[in-house]
Amino acid sequence: MKNIIKSTLLLVATSLFFIGCGNNGGKEQKKGGALENNVAEKVYVAPGEHDSHYAFISGGYSGNLTVYGLPSGRMFKEIPVFSQFPTSGYGYSEETKPMLNTSHGFIPWGDSHHPDISQTNGEIDGRFIFINENNTPRIAKIDLRTFETTEIIEVPNSAGNHSSSFVTENTEYVVAGTRFSVPVPQRDMPIKEYKGNFQGALSFISVEPEHGHMDIKFQILMPGFNYDLSHPGRGASHGWFFFSTYNTEEASTLLEVNASQNDKDFIAAVNWKKIEEYVNNGGGTMMPAEYAHNVYDEVTHTATSTMKKEVRVVNPSEVPGAVYLLPTPKSPHGCDVDPTGEYIIGNGKLSANLTVHSFTKMLDAIENKKFAGDAYGIPILNFEDVLAGSVEQPGLGPLHTEFDDKGNAYTTFFISSEVVKWKLGTWEVLDRKPTYYSVGHLTIPGGNSRKPQGKYMFAMNKITKDRYLPTGPELEHSAQLYDISGDKMELLLDFPTHGEPHYAAAMEADLIKKRSRKIYKLEENNHPYAAKSDADVKVVRKGNEVHIYMTTIRSHFSPDNIEGIKVGDKVYFHITNLEQDFDVPHGFAVIGQNTSELLIMPGQTKTSVWEPTKVGVWPFYCTDFCSALHQEMQGYIRVSPKDSPIKLSWSLDGE
Repeated sequence: MKNIIKSTLLLVATSLFFIGCGNNGGKEQKKGGALENNVAEKVYVAPGEHDSHYAFISGGYSGNLTVYGLPSGRMFKEIPVFSQFPTSGYGYSEETKPMLNTSHGFIPWGDSHHPDISQTNGEIDGRFIFINENNTPRIAKIDLRTFETTEIIEVPNSAGNHSSSFVTENTEYVVAGTRFSVPVPQRDMPIKEYKGNFQGALSFISVEPEHGHMDIKFQILMPGFNYDLSHPGRGASHGWFFFSTYNTEEASTLLEVNASQNDKDFIAAVNWKKIEEYVNNGGGTMMPAEYAHNVYDEVTHTATSTMKKEVRVVNPSEVPGAVYLLPTPKSPHGCDVDPTGEYIIGNGKLSANLTVHSFTKMLDAIENKKFAGDAYGIPILNFEDVLAGSVEQPGLGPLHTEFDDKGNAYTTFFISSEVVKWKLGTWEVLDRKPTYYSVGHLTIPGGNSRKPQGKYMFAMNKITKDRYLPTGPELEHSAQLYDISGDKMELLLDFPTHGEPHYAAAMEADLIKKRSRKIYKLEENNHPYAAKSDADVKVVRKGNEVHIYMTTIRSHFSPDNIEGIKVGDKVYFHITNLEQDFDVPHGFAVIGQNTSELLIMPGQTKTSVWEPTKVGVWPFYCTDFCSALHQEMQGYIRVSPKDSPIKLSWSLDGE
């Protein structure tokens, strides 16, 4: 009995040691790592010089996407996507409010997860980034010329949009897989009747090649499992998409126990080209649905929201040969495909080994009909027939895998807080390095493509503990950068991130720098309320609405004295920034304004609404320090009683 107790205590102590201290209690670094040799020089980017790589790290519960430089770890920008952002007025200005419209109404705060960069011929092309919102299922597109969110489409029949948003190798589609199965269409029904009645929608959103416009091409209505992560096939497996599943037990309560009963769950292999052909020939059914499609027009500087009313759905049993299930131990989370497209890695959270499936063996099993049964009409392949190999006991709690350009894979282990490097084909563990602490995703620039760019890998950790100066009970999460150019991984740097660094995409900077936009040309500004010079400024009353066509340039507003506004009016400030100089935005704020402020880029027009409630003479001013005379960049607006006879008037310098 004593031996049993001792063994148990030893196991618990060992586990706590792994969980709490990243294998070594944070001591190793003092002996080497970031303080050894010339490691600091490897991340040093001199003042005025540029980083070699961009990293786009999702903000998780912040709803946004944050841009960092590698190797310095410097944060450059936060791109607002699914959440209002006071810094720029995104989601507050009249032009951008429609971006956050959904079938559930205006939702100002989302939960972003997985960014993925557009590809051409399986290589990153640096044009767009797509990112999913988990809670209210949405997919957004960010234009990397402007680093602005230009399109958001809601995903109907979906819930917990987790196995998203990953693109096919020519960006034909961006995929949005549901995490939670739900009744489709939604209806009032007993939850205990989940099994056999709930379904999981896998959505294929087509991307128009030139401008990237999105549209839901079709949805596949799958069995009522949970769909966790996904990745596209590439190379030989281009035309297929792979989704990891858990809760194949179809439980609806206490899933930590009830969804862990089966020894194996599945990776669902979807032949999207076969379904695309079926749909192009009129296959599938148009189902009533309600979902928002929001598009930002860079010519009018205005977003519009359209509510769509139906979506095409496909029952996989209607398309023989389109979907197969690959048994995978056990509650797999990550579902990653290597650059050649041959290996599909399923990381079972509760499995001791990493499972690697072979695409070639999968096709052979399908051709020879080596089926172990079916689930709701979808063939299940034999585990042994599709197994390429296993990485034996590499760590505790495997989650995600990315790849370098030398045939190696890198897998994160949440419980043992480490990244393990192993060899594709031999399944041999080559190296392991601790992370601090509880690592989730990792990213290698170009790792989700046919041509990984190697050089760097960074891990994104869920807990920060003792890495930085304490800031109360909550610390920012962290990322840790490793040099992977040699045989062994080398920790170079760790840096705090904003929100939850759920996943990231990264690429060489030159792909973006040469295309980056510096201004919006005034002559191309077709905003209906634009004032392209001081000659265009005016103030127009329409009932109790007052529209102010205003310009701004260093260092004044025009007009800067406005009178004739009355309590009860709804005042629209339409402000055009006349600057045509890189990096000279102007801000605007007026006292008592519910929507805070705006930040207007050079050549851009934005609108802010103010509803004065008190008589007086109220100042407005520029909120972005723009010149030596920034403090002088201000004006006044006079508010009179509701029944005042004072007429509208406006002026600049008394004219």
